[in-house]
Amino acid sequence: MIVCFDIGGTAIKGALAFSPDDIRPLPRLPTPTQDFAAFVSALQSVIDQADEKPDCVAISICGIIDPDTQNTVVANIPCIHGRPLKQDLETALGLPVLIANDADCFVLAEAGLGAARGHRVVFGIILGTGVGGGLVIDGSLINADGGFAGEWGHGPIAATLAGNPPAAIPRFACGCGQAGCIDATCSARGLERLHQHLHGEARTSESIVERWTEGDSAASRTIDVFVDIIAAPLALTVNLTGATIIPVAGGLSNATGLVASIDQAVRRRILRQFQRPLVVPAECRIEPGLMGAALLGLKTSARPAQ
Repeated sequence: MIVCFDIGGTAIKGALAFSPDDIRPLPRLPTPTQDFAAFVSALQSVIDQADEKPDCVAISICGIIDPDTQNTVVANIPCIHGRPLKQDLETALGLPVLIANDADCFVLAEAGLGAARGHRVVFGIILGTGVGGGLVIDGSLINADGGFAGEWGHGPIAATLAGNPPAAIPRFACGCGQAGCIDATCSARGLERLHQHLHGEARTSESIVERWTEGDSAASRTIDVFVDIIAAPLALTVNLTGATIIPVAGGLSNATGLVASIDQAVRRRILRQFQRPLVVPAECRIEPGLMGAALLGLKTSARPAQ
């Protein structure tokens, strides 16, 4: 048995996991963001609900483990930002601790329990407030020791001409400090920026997608440009990784027609030809971070001692 957590800036979600088919969520707790002792106490209160000593604690966090320092980069939880969190929690809790990025945990969940079951190489993507991703090979994270693999949303690679006929697209500034990132152009906010740029009209991403499905010409033009921009780097990622399935999560994934359009555009651009959908809606729609953390902990605890 392991205890798993999905920790965000607002809430801590915990569960006891006995097997991939037996994950028992517990009531949520508010995240103590400023006080590390209170943060540890919140985790301990969940661990104390187990009837036996857990084999380990597995955590999904809304941040990154720096692979060089092993310090966490979690801007919205200051009390753990910059800490060697694994080491500090193992000392405080007296248990082995595993930590992974929440996008990575989402891909683990899809590979083990969702749309990517049976696939060796899985590249999962998030299209929501931001653009993220993760890579799982043979059931294991490529980011086993932390790191930035799978972060295809960042880097100055977004097209400056896109759509049919081609439209000039500015290199939108990104929160990472660069300009021209897929995150800045193809997230939900990026979709809104594209629409504003193309038509001088402020609309929410939900409204743009809804109007597109209704046949609105302006929204259709925006989606045409959006799909053209996002498909090229995603196709390159498929060629680089050999992924045979790409589950999609995040708010934009709720638009199944949009996911299907991205799938068709990506499959036209890749070397390997698939006669089935490659880019598909994620199946683990409820608590994928918690489910992924559970799978991470269960797999690790099942390994023979060295």
